[in-house]
Amino acid sequence: MKLLDLIKMSISNLWRRKLRTILTILGVIIGTASIVVMISLGIGLNKSMIDSVEESGGLTTINVSSGGGGDMMYYGGGMAVAVDSSSSSSSSNEPVYLTDEMIEQLKQLPHVTVCSPVLSTSVLAKQGAYESWLQIQGMDLDALERMNYPLAEGTMPEPGSSELKFVFGNMVIQDFYNPKSNSGGYWQTGELPDVDLINQPLFLIFDTDAYYQSQDPQSGIAPPKKYMGQGVGLLEGGPEDWKQYSYSTYCDIEALKKQLQKVFKGKVIPGQPTTASGKPRKELVYNSAYVQIDEMDNVMDVQKQIQALGLQASSEVEWLEQAQKQYRSIQAVLGGIGAVSLFVAAIGIANTMMMSIYERTKEIGIIKVLGCNMKNIRTMFLMEAGFIGLIGGFLGNLLSMLISKIINYVVVAMQGADMAGTTSYIPPWLMLVSLVFAVLVGMLAGFFPALRAMKLSPLAAIRTE
Repeated sequence: MKLLDLIKMSISNLWRRKLRTILTILGVIIGTASIVVMISLGIGLNKSMIDSVEESGGLTTINVSSGGGGDMMYYGGGMAVAVDSSSSSSSSNEPVYLTDEMIEQLKQLPHVTVCSPVLSTSVLAKQGAYESWLQIQGMDLDALERMNYPLAEGTMPEPGSSELKFVFGNMVIQDFYNPKSNSGGYWQTGELPDVDLINQPLFLIFDTDAYYQSQDPQSGIAPPKKYMGQGVGLLEGGPEDWKQYSYSTYCDIEALKKQLQKVFKGKVIPGQPTTASGKPRKELVYNSAYVQIDEMDNVMDVQKQIQALGLQASSEVEWLEQAQKQYRSIQAVLGGIGAVSLFVAAIGIANTMMMSIYERTKEIGIIKVLGCNMKNIRTMFLMEAGFIGLIGGFLGNLLSMLISKIINYVVVAMQGADMAGTTSYIPPWLMLVSLVFAVLVGMLAGFFPALRAMKLSPLAAIRTE
């Protein structure tokens, strides 16, 4: 018997028992949709996590800080890093500092494409009646470009400029307030302060200790000099759209170094370690370093090499590997729950095929008497079971896509588009695998009924009423 004839007979046999076939297919639809949706939840959580990591620094980035522990914390870009603020030249436990010499060593490591020191400082900024604390991070401009932070307005600072040019995070403006007003600022009023970060200059106070001491008339301390800074760029995001960069202010590290050395000439720059006698160190110590690697697979190797230099190093890859182990366990549990539904559907297919054999016993006997090959009989029943799995799997995929969209819509409606992420995600490969799996389950469920059909005695089958 030709393959085309077997296909026609299989479809005809299924069509003769429409209600039973539809009910059996319905079980496969529910089973396929269940397992796909359950797995899509695990994939969606994993995808949302990876997207969040990419947004917060990427999978090829290593954050490096001075080794040996510390007691001073600075905050920048959503990251807190400890840096030891005291040292002794005679101590054997002196921390390994991030100096220019150490930065050069990091640049020479294999697979390192970008290595920029990060110098962080806090300044008091004033514009009109408003003031705020700015968390300034000085970086190499090429590294700042590589970070791919999207600009909503303006440009990045131009290289070679000795003047401080700033790029502001989207939420920096919220922290400006009027110290003479009792309004409490943006977080109480909901109104942004009348501050123009791009078109109007800021007056900056670097020596904040001297500034607050000068507020006391009896201290006899003169107010420190104010310096002018100009904003040239504003990073993308709304007033409450938190990003990795939202509260940070970026500038060229060379311009920031010159400015700090000018302001604190002969004095200790705030946040910098000192010698045993309390004097400034000769070389400037950076708070951290931004290191970018060529490929994600090389991140952990480079991280170990950096730690071997006595520095502290952390990367998102390290955390991601641990988190993905947990997500794989969650995904396996969710997939197992969905597989139960498909198993129930398989039982339904087996029941349908067994009932079909009992109803078609005489037909099977006649086919055998006419000389039909046993393999053709088996193939015909397996095809019928496979068609049930194919149709149910296809429609189950369509149903799972609909359910996935509803889940994502509900989550976005409840949490907002910025916070929801991807709750359910169905990649193309999952749809293909689920379709093949449904067909295989159908054929496996029809295998034993097909064997039973092969073993029927032709004469006994013909005599059956």
